[in-house]
Amino acid sequence: MEIGTVHSLDIVEEMRNAYLDYAMSVIVARALPDARDGLKPVHRRILYAMYDMGLRPDSPYKKSARIVGEVLGKYHPHGDIAVYEAMARMAQDFSMRYPLVDGQGNFGSIDGDSPAAMRYTEARLNRIAMELLLDIEKGTVEWLDNFDGTLQEPSVLPARFPNLLVNGSSGIAVGMATNIPPHNLSEVCDALCFLIDRWDELDDVSVEDLLGFVEGPDFPTGGTIVGQEGILQAYATGHGRIVVRAMAHMEELAGNRHRIVVTELPYQTNKSALLERIAELVREGRLPDISDLRDESDKRGMSIVIELKRGASPQETLAGLFKHTAMQSTFSVQMLALVNGEPRLLSLKRALQLYIEHRLQVLTRRSQYELTRARERAHILEGLKTALDHLDAVVQTIRESPDAETARGRLTERFALTEVQAQAILDMQLRRLAALERQKIEDEYLELIQRIAYLEDLLASPRKVLYLIKVETQELRKAYGDGRRTRIIRAEAEAEAGAAQVATEEPVPIALTHRGYVRRLAAGHARAEAGAERLVRALPAGAADATLGEDRDEVLTRLDVCALDTLLFVSSRGKAYQERVYQIPSPDRAPAGVPLASVLALDADEHTVAVLPVASFDGPGQLVMVTRLGRVKRLPLAECGALRPGGVSVISLEGRDELVWARLEGDGADLLIVTAQGQALRFPAESVRPTGRAAGGVNAIKLEPGDRVIGACVAAAGSDLLLATAKGFGKRVAVDEFTPKGRAGKGVRCFGGSAKTTGPLVAARVVGPADTALFISKAGVLWRIPVSLIPRASRDARGAKLVELGSGDDLVRVEVNPRVE
Repeated sequence: MEIGTVHSLDIVEEMRNAYLDYAMSVIVARALPDARDGLKPVHRRILYAMYDMGLRPDSPYKKSARIVGEVLGKYHPHGDIAVYEAMARMAQDFSMRYPLVDGQGNFGSIDGDSPAAMRYTEARLNRIAMELLLDIEKGTVEWLDNFDGTLQEPSVLPARFPNLLVNGSSGIAVGMATNIPPHNLSEVCDALCFLIDRWDELDDVSVEDLLGFVEGPDFPTGGTIVGQEGILQAYATGHGRIVVRAMAHMEELAGNRHRIVVTELPYQTNKSALLERIAELVREGRLPDISDLRDESDKRGMSIVIELKRGASPQETLAGLFKHTAMQSTFSVQMLALVNGEPRLLSLKRALQLYIEHRLQVLTRRSQYELTRARERAHILEGLKTALDHLDAVVQTIRESPDAETARGRLTERFALTEVQAQAILDMQLRRLAALERQKIEDEYLELIQRIAYLEDLLASPRKVLYLIKVETQELRKAYGDGRRTRIIRAEAEAEAGAAQVATEEPVPIALTHRGYVRRLAAGHARAEAGAERLVRALPAGAADATLGEDRDEVLTRLDVCALDTLLFVSSRGKAYQERVYQIPSPDRAPAGVPLASVLALDADEHTVAVLPVASFDGPGQLVMVTRLGRVKRLPLAECGALRPGGVSVISLEGRDELVWARLEGDGADLLIVTAQGQALRFPAESVRPTGRAAGGVNAIKLEPGDRVIGACVAAAGSDLLLATAKGFGKRVAVDEFTPKGRAGKGVRCFGGSAKTTGPLVAARVVGPADTALFISKAGVLWRIPVSLIPRASRDARGAKLVELGSGDDLVRVEVNPRVE
């Protein structure tokens, strides 16, 4: 570039090119492992530097600072902390399923403790790490210049064992990330042998076939994997979510007390942070049954002891620990690795196939290298044999030559030798002239001829190279294979087998109260919850005043479900949460129930709009949702299975929109949507196409300015629609009066009279004649009114005054329950 010359550049294009270069550098040179040896560049450089330093498993340890300096100075010109942390992780038996570095000193702990400074620790290669570097001097891999071009470093290691799957990998690049779980070496070796045997029919090998060998991830810290759906998805597509639980058992103590002993934790769980979290939950009252917590871990293994109060249920406490702490966590599998220098998402079969292809190339190159060296050595031995056969003439030729150069030339001419052979004869020691030494040359030559024939035959038959890979894989399994550490539970029901006292098939009544509590009712519970009901007198309108005591926590919703069912909570923020029925505290443990906020991770401005019992998420049903701004959505029920503890968004809401209604419904139903200004629209639910969780729904009803949806229902034939206004007016309207129309229309009037007199509509509920309605005011006053006492009227009628409100008070909510006798 000429000095003083100004070039015009497009800054957008320049930044785009610079960022792409940076992104590819991070992806290829730092964050993602190679699919062949499962190593990132920093790990590969550390291992090769230690190998080059002679730090074999049988050699003395060397200071970690010395190793880090070697790596920095020769191959990896980045921060010393990054190099030391990478080396320390390869020495941690709680991070690596098969550690590659043999560390001496403090290399960190599962409590989150950092390794000691590099000047205090020492390291050398582990025995299994030598398998990664085996035959690296035999031309098995390509070599690259180091950062300053003064040295060579391997672009990949020969990798005699499948490190990518066996030890896994994790890393975050630009716009992508990888998270490959570790696996059991014996299982992976068996899967490799299975694939090799069917190398010509790879297309016929399914993920189910491979699952017969690789059961699932095998974490170094053990634990329990719940269910196989996530494993199957991860192995088939390269992406999936695996639920991992701690391993715990219960011990009975004297005095009707129990304790829970945790012996294994989910992978990458910090034990100290877990203890702090449990203690915090106890202080907050969310795990009230825990009386003592201590860590009794030692050299023999992990032992977290959780002692419970007298009479406490260990099953319920353990379920709470799984729900609220890292004793149950989700491992998100993202099997992303570099293939030919490009990031690729790998299935299990593809990962195994790439490793076999790499070993094919390595063994082919090794065989070619050994063949070349064998031919060179045989060539020299042929010259030595010629010299020994004509020993006197060779000696005479050498003695008559004035110098070595002349002697070499005369030998090549007189005995038809090459310069290499002639030089070998000149370099031959006199002791090789003894008869025994001459026989050794003959024997070595015969062995080389046989070796050359074997290598030539091997290189001519790829099938034999594959068989050699299988033999080496079986040897590897025999030398390093061990049993599984992580247990896999086939189904969720089996995972909950320990809660047999809770999880029965008998009906369990569940109640939700107006103060936001959820509780399991006692068996045989009937009219006890309605005992405070006081029907005093009939009003002129035919309704009944049933004002209840404001100090009572009145039941709003009662569900009769099975203990193994799942409660699906749908919130106003468009999120869905799950809770198993058996995890709701029993009446003897929590008579008043527990706050929903301690069961669900609800935000301060978030509340539930529906609680739906689900026996199985495999059914054909749909979750139908309606928002305040008139949007409707149908979501397949299967999309709601296996939600995260923090909930999952099931609808995308715009602006200040929120959910007002949700219901599980099959095909063939009609939806009836009601607005605050008294408009109602009935249309077939099937007119709404089912969409995924990320979708925002479609228009359900056209709203006038200032109007909003206050409720929706399924229009069941023969039922009534209960409507109530803010000023206490209400009525029943036959659902059949609402004729089905097209979606997204304005609808028809459903409530007459002046809005100034009645106030806007606040509730719309489908009711039956035997139901009871619970009216709730802004001031917290409740009225329980039998539906049969609420007058029926036409769509245009105003309705009757149902409740007398205090000054400044408004009706805000109506709940309907079947009458309990």
